[in-house]
Amino acid sequence: MPGTVAVLRTSPVRVGRQLDESQAYFHRLFWTFPPCIEAFRHCKPLVSINGTHLYGKYRGTLLVAIAQDGNSNRLPVAFALVEGDNAESWSFFLSHLRQYVTPQPSLLVISDMHNGIKAALEAPDEGWLPPSAYRAFCIRHVAANFTLTFKGKDARRLLVNTAYAKTEVEFNYWFDILRTEDPAMCEWANRIVYSLWTQHCDEGRRFGHMTTNISECMNSIPKSVRNLPVCSLVKATYGRLAELFVLKGREAEVQLGTGQEFSQYLVKCIEANLKTARCFTVTLLYSLANQTCDCGSFQALHFLCPHALACCAYSQVNWTAYVHRVYRLSSVFSVYRMGFTPPILEGFWPPYDGPTVILDPNKRHAREGRPRSTRIQTNMDEADPNRPKRCGLCRQPGHTRRSCP
Repeated sequence: MPGTVAVLRTSPVRVGRQLDESQAYFHRLFWTFPPCIEAFRHCKPLVSINGTHLYGKYRGTLLVAIAQDGNSNRLPVAFALVEGDNAESWSFFLSHLRQYVTPQPSLLVISDMHNGIKAALEAPDEGWLPPSAYRAFCIRHVAANFTLTFKGKDARRLLVNTAYAKTEVEFNYWFDILRTEDPAMCEWANRIVYSLWTQHCDEGRRFGHMTTNISECMNSIPKSVRNLPVCSLVKATYGRLAELFVLKGREAEVQLGTGQEFSQYLVKCIEANLKTARCFTVTLLYSLANQTCDCGSFQALHFLCPHALACCAYSQVNWTAYVHRVYRLSSVFSVYRMGFTPPILEGFWPPYDGPTVILDPNKRHAREGRPRSTRIQTNMDEADPNRPKRCGLCRQPGHTRRSCP
């Protein structure tokens, strides 16, 4: 497909002590498609990254970057096939992701607490350091590490409630309960910067996403293709994405034709908040100009909370002006506006004069069954063919373990 970005890395093939220039081992591959690059410009300014292991003939890891549009639809925007889940492979993936797909400023990356991701994001020349980009931890992974030290569901629940708090008052409330339960829990939590795992310190960059669920749930989708060869796997991602763009693009076009202004996800949220807003009197401090509210939901989710809706009704102000542009139906339609074009047939490809890319036989998965012994055999390992077999229980000759008296 014209405009597709594909970055291939190979390693040399050696026959004995000589270098075979006619062949090269496959090492890493990064790829993305033009519709994915264009779509991310209209999605939420965040990306969730995750890796899933291949279980085919060869070892490897498929790295995926997932975005989300204003209608809560998940969209894979970039892929990479690497040798494993390490700092070098994550640096390869994230550097090309930043270069080709996500050059936007103030971008948020949601991931687990993997040291390889941490090293790649903290590299000074990759463009992932603040204020160009920010990082956030998945609270599910933080809680999993927390329960390794502090057992019990109650302790985990208190930490998760502390992380989900949208205001400083609510955060201090749950943190004080955590301190009352065990001061060591607070000491453990204080080792992590608050902006990485709490919602009230992220300045609204999470859009309410506290976990990597938008990328974790994608593990089951490519499950049927994770045992395919490299070319077939890339073709499968192309076919799945082309089908996704057609399906979601038609849905957005139908909704746009009905005269709606906002996505169905936002409409449902606003309707739910309106039911609650009828019970409120305008007593809380709020600021529509700065799009903030004392409850914290306005600045965290970027659409009006029940208190802000009550304020708009009291002041006779149209609430549609205070919704983030990503929730507008025109932005959702723009995500899938650029469709996938049919790929050029292989017979019309330009000639290729480089080395033949082959897979490294050392990266094959171990075969099933009992592993072969690599021990060097000596005379003491040779069994006497005339030696009678003995029972494994009583060590007497003449019978076996099954017929032992």
